[in-house]
Amino acid sequence: MDERDQGKPGGGRGDGRAGGPGGRPAGGYGSGAVPDDDLARLDPGTAEVEQRWRSFHRWSPYTLLAISTVMSVPTNSAFGVGRAGWWTLVGLVAAAVVLEAVALRIGLARRGPSVAGSVYYWLRWALAFCLAWLNPLYAFYAAIGYFGAGRFLLHRMVKPGLAASAVILAGSQAGGLPPQNTAQWALFGALLAVNLGLVAAMVHLDTKEGERSLAQVATIAELERTNRALQDALDENAALQAQLLVQAREAGVSDERRRLAAEIHDTIAQGLTGIIAQLQVVASTPDQAQAREHLDRAADLARHSLGEARRSVHNLAPAALDDATLAEALKKTVEDWSARTGVRADFTLTGTAEPLHEEIEASLLRIAEEALSNAARHAAATRVGVTLSFMAGEVTLDVRDDGRGFDPLSVPARSGAGGFGLDGMRARAERLAGGVTVESEEGGGTAISARVPLVRHD
Repeated sequence: MDERDQGKPGGGRGDGRAGGPGGRPAGGYGSGAVPDDDLARLDPGTAEVEQRWRSFHRWSPYTLLAISTVMSVPTNSAFGVGRAGWWTLVGLVAAAVVLEAVALRIGLARRGPSVAGSVYYWLRWALAFCLAWLNPLYAFYAAIGYFGAGRFLLHRMVKPGLAASAVILAGSQAGGLPPQNTAQWALFGALLAVNLGLVAAMVHLDTKEGERSLAQVATIAELERTNRALQDALDENAALQAQLLVQAREAGVSDERRRLAAEIHDTIAQGLTGIIAQLQVVASTPDQAQAREHLDRAADLARHSLGEARRSVHNLAPAALDDATLAEALKKTVEDWSARTGVRADFTLTGTAEPLHEEIEASLLRIAEEALSNAARHAAATRVGVTLSFMAGEVTLDVRDDGRGFDPLSVPARSGAGGFGLDGMRARAERLAGGVTVESEEGGGTAISARVPLVRHD
């Protein structure tokens, strides 16, 4: 396990107090270091503070050791340091320099609390204690322990480490270690209490600052997660929009195909059926005048079907509605159909006729044309009645014949080869939130009723 991961059971970074998402950014007495992989996640101000603390822990031990050594040279004799003590000081200072060089070389200042950092801290404390024992001015070097406890020591060792550093400082402030008399011991005790109180206060303030830093890091992490979730949602939404566009395009193509199929059935197919019927009459009659009449009807049907086909391609309303209301167009359609087929047909209007929305008028006219076409081809009827009724909020179209009838339940489903009749009528009505009802029985005629909402023309 890496030394950086030995601060808490199972790994982690310094018992969760090493800064970054698992701890708090660097500070003084109780703060830990921010690992390199978390440094980039901090805001620029906090990252700059961490870099400065790293520099402080790299170079301040050398600086304070040098200051202490320079000040000790002229004062050693005053503190009773003899020749042997001089050589002891030289050895201790050299050991301290080597220790700091090793710590700098392996980068302990940026690791955070670890076993290696704890070993380094206590070795430095021991050297500082020995140096201060010989000359109290080495308390300047010992003071660095206040700032390194939270960065190097494992969490459970921070308070003992701070207290140990306070012992050196208090002893030096009292005149040196060990105290020589009762008064010096009393002064040492008082100064130790003051140092410990100051340390406790600073640790408390630093802990609060660390908690605020932790909250900031947690907020930043939460914002990053939220931003990622938002970006994922935006990407998903964009994909859904693209999918919806494709589906809408496909649905539009499918609707257009169904519309054209219904229009072809209701215009061209019916027109061709009528033309064939007229030509069959021409082929079977010897009367030239009658043949000419049927040929003229066939030509009229051909021109009418061609015009309707062109209008269907451009999604225009039937030509019969260009200069006429729905009631007028239905009346003329019924009269023309009766003239072509020779079947008596009557048109009836009930209620007060109103101008309807173009789509409603076109759909009802197409339904009527299809119903009349079915009566001509299949019913063998002798009489047909068409009724258009305007009621409160609804318009109904009824087409009745006295033909042979059929069983509505036995009508085969529409196939790709044709059969747009009843299905086409229902589809037209359902697109307008309406419906078609078929009532028929064999030998009893047929009644087709279409109902749609009454939507007035804008």
